[in-house]
Amino acid sequence: MTNYHEPVLLQACIDGLNLQPGGTYVDITFGGGGHSRAILDQLEAGRLFGFDQDADARTNAQAIGDSRLTFVASNFRNIKRYLRLYKAEQVDGILADLGISSHQIDTPERGFSTRFDADLDMRMNQQADRTARQVVNEYAEADLHRILGMYGEITNARTAAGAIVSARSNRPLKTVNDLKAALQRYAPRGKENKYFAQVFQALRIEVNEELQALEEFLEQVPDILKPGGRLVVMSYHSLEDRLVKNFINKGKFQGEVEKDLFGNEIKPLRSITRKPIEATPDEIARNPRARSAKLRIAEKL
Repeated sequence: MTNYHEPVLLQACIDGLNLQPGGTYVDITFGGGGHSRAILDQLEAGRLFGFDQDADARTNAQAIGDSRLTFVASNFRNIKRYLRLYKAEQVDGILADLGISSHQIDTPERGFSTRFDADLDMRMNQQADRTARQVVNEYAEADLHRILGMYGEITNARTAAGAIVSARSNRPLKTVNDLKAALQRYAPRGKENKYFAQVFQALRIEVNEELQALEEFLEQVPDILKPGGRLVVMSYHSLEDRLVKNFINKGKFQGEVEKDLFGNEIKPLRSITRKPIEATPDEIARNPRARSAKLRIAEKL
């Protein structure tokens, strides 16, 4: 089995799902199957659906070899359609561990990491059309400025976009190192690694439509969860966490929560965690990926 990370905040996730032995659950980011194994350990006759668009995840699901587990090779934005297909219209709990798996980062040829030189790929689904190379070489300067500023939250996004456009006019930027070379002089001294990580995050979010997929998924959750069913979401950067927090608290991504004639809030979920759960220093020492994790739990009203 491929080497995957230790699941982040594993016990908090399992507790948050409030597992019923005969219930039906969905792990929408199957990855290495760490969370799924822990769920299966507590189910008796129940069912578990694991979603993942990465081919490696399918291999990991086959390695578990449990008849209660159904692996769905798809992006979680298609959750409702597939659950209907499997006659599981409503479920007792949904777990989402967002972000990128350390396995994907540590596979150099995927182009996710700033540590290795590789093709600028960054596709979570290897069958998808759009790669980071296309974004870097074909997007207009204004679009690059928007992506780097919005998804990468880098302060000199306009300058960086200009630098990419001017570098690619000499020759296409094909590899991780080509891109880093184009931006090297704009990276703050002593903080180069953080800067490149933000640039890569921006490209990865664009290539995989991560925020759009998350919004589409969250909008389907109220229909899929049974009353009293739990949603457990772990995010790794503020953009994801903001979407999750707003949807749980307001039932939408922007604006204020709507109210009925009597002033009662109209929203499908109730927050179980007042503040997000974060990893302890011990867990972060063992598993650096846990450092930025924020876990939110909600219940269907």
